[in-house]
Amino acid sequence: MEAPFWRHLDAGDGVRVAFTRVEAGNLSLSAGVTDADDPAHARRAALASRRRLEATMGVPQGGLRFLHQTHSADVVDAAAASGPQPPIGDAWLSTDASAALAIMVADCLPVMFVGRVGERPMTAGAHAGRVGLLGGVLENTVAAMRTAGAQEISAWIGPGACGRCYEVPESLRAESSEGRPALASETRWGTPALDLRAEAAAVLASREVTVTDVAGCTIEDEDLFSHRRAPGRGRFAGLVWRNGHD
Repeated sequence: MEAPFWRHLDAGDGVRVAFTRVEAGNLSLSAGVTDADDPAHARRAALASRRRLEATMGVPQGGLRFLHQTHSADVVDAAAASGPQPPIGDAWLSTDASAALAIMVADCLPVMFVGRVGERPMTAGAHAGRVGLLGGVLENTVAAMRTAGAQEISAWIGPGACGRCYEVPESLRAESSEGRPALASETRWGTPALDLRAEAAAVLASREVTVTDVAGCTIEDEDLFSHRRAPGRGRFAGLVWRNGHD
């Protein structure tokens, strides 16, 4: 099972958390620079990658759910989202852990959640880039889980652009990190940067969420897709799903 995954973790109660690697293929229906001259072929290739991933996960074909992500802070209830088109939002939750949830990224952070409602798990995932973090996507996800009755929430922060590589103009660092000191960073070569991972961890810890840091820098490691390093090449995914539930 490990081949397509950067990390694959057992979260208990049959719940799995994983992050894919380049070997799993591009999972985005709108990315794939190698197929730029044939969008239809790129889409077919991404769909085939999704089907192979579902088979590895033990999820029924078409059962892995994707969002139409827009860098918002909007949280979607997976049970209420139906129809042929993916729901619009940048975080979602499955209150009974029955939906297999995916969050696509290529430098932003995929943050996957598991909480408990009595004796049963609840799952969620969030797309946390600079815009989403500043907009409150993690705060909103935790709040939605609490409102739905989740207790003892745990979060896994997946691979993304690290704080020593995510270079930004000084003005953007100053503006973004105002009131969020964990966000300010510096690159290895001494220029302004943002540390999305440190900020995500700080936000979650302040809300009594147990955090696991799944290390990995998309800009440094070619086994992960990166928009900054290789624009348009593809997207990998953070995943949370439950096998064998009744």
